[in-house]
Amino acid sequence: MKGQPTDTVIQHVRDIPIYQKALAEGYFPLLEKPEIARGFPDNWMTPRLAAALASGEAEFVLSTGTNHARMRIIRPPYFLLRSYYELWSSHPDIAETWRSGCRRVSLTTVLATEHVARINAARRGVEPGPVLTLDDRWLDERTCYLNLHLDPATWDRGEVLRMLDEIDRARRDHPQGLYHLDCSGYHLAHLVRKALAWNLWDAFPPPASIIHAYEYTPVNVRRYLRAHFDCPVIDLFGSTELGYLYFSDRDGRYRPHLDGMSVELLPVAHGSTIHELVVTSVRNPYMPLVRYRTGDCVRTSDGKPDPETIVQFCGRVKELLSTPQGPVAQGDLDRLVGDASDAVFVHRLDVHGDKEATLLYTTFTGEPVGTGEAEALRQGLDELTGRRCRIEHRTHIPIGKSGKYAWLTAGGA
Repeated sequence: MKGQPTDTVIQHVRDIPIYQKALAEGYFPLLEKPEIARGFPDNWMTPRLAAALASGEAEFVLSTGTNHARMRIIRPPYFLLRSYYELWSSHPDIAETWRSGCRRVSLTTVLATEHVARINAARRGVEPGPVLTLDDRWLDERTCYLNLHLDPATWDRGEVLRMLDEIDRARRDHPQGLYHLDCSGYHLAHLVRKALAWNLWDAFPPPASIIHAYEYTPVNVRRYLRAHFDCPVIDLFGSTELGYLYFSDRDGRYRPHLDGMSVELLPVAHGSTIHELVVTSVRNPYMPLVRYRTGDCVRTSDGKPDPETIVQFCGRVKELLSTPQGPVAQGDLDRLVGDASDAVFVHRLDVHGDKEATLLYTTFTGEPVGTGEAEALRQGLDELTGRRCRIEHRTHIPIGKSGKYAWLTAGGA
């Protein structure tokens, strides 16, 4: 029954202050992010946790803040990284090359790069320098981060050459020159476009696999990556506080990775087939989360709330668009755009009240889509959003201050 975790979960949380009321009442309500932060860290403190913090078996960290306000977390050192490595070492399409010792090169938001630099600096007892060297950006002996700028659309030729050189240096230690390219799909697509435009493609070492795990990766971006790389392109779903929960195979089918976890799916609105992901996890022994409201939305194969049948991670609850037909998620708009034209790269829906909206879009070629595609896109938008929609081609759509693109804005804000 919802709200009544198993005896095993209760054993993990019985001494933690934040759960005392729920234990006394015999019912666990949904756990919200503000509640996690209220009274932190005393609301999580136990003698066992205090001892772990003193010994270094647990540590305070901040989430990167790319999906929500930065949140303080307590966890074992390298918790997320170990979650990565455990999953990769058993993944059907990645395990063999990962176990061979190849390195992981990460191309994602600059906030993630700066997060790694802060971790490294803190462990050395210094402040991060104003210019981050490659040494500053190695998370461990197998993982380095590349991106040093907020907006990948503004990378110049020198930046692209630097990143390609760092990729080449990272792969040289492997006997076959293999490496895994861990990325935001958008960032990698920008790098591919620029390498092609500046005749640098031959300097781009082919990866053994591509894993996108930092944000929603649109249908067209996945198509673009698969068209340019002859390797598995894998999606991982998880978060800083939970680790990784689901992974796709090279054909796009999702599989659960729920060791120490259970999942509930709750409809975001009455009758909606979009569900919110609620997770109970004891994977992190120092901060177990019971009925934690992740804020993420999913769709299942038949619209029913079965975690085993998830087919799409389709965006965030706080970014759902209200329409006369019910809530619309990022993945719904993305599916429509991908069906209308595979040329669209970045797109953003700017909503003007309840009656009108404008879709701004860029393309992989830099040219507007054809007349037929534009009309199909406009008609589909009208039906999906319940608004009169225009579409406008742009050569550049700025990235958000977090280093991620917004898919939905209100009045341009």
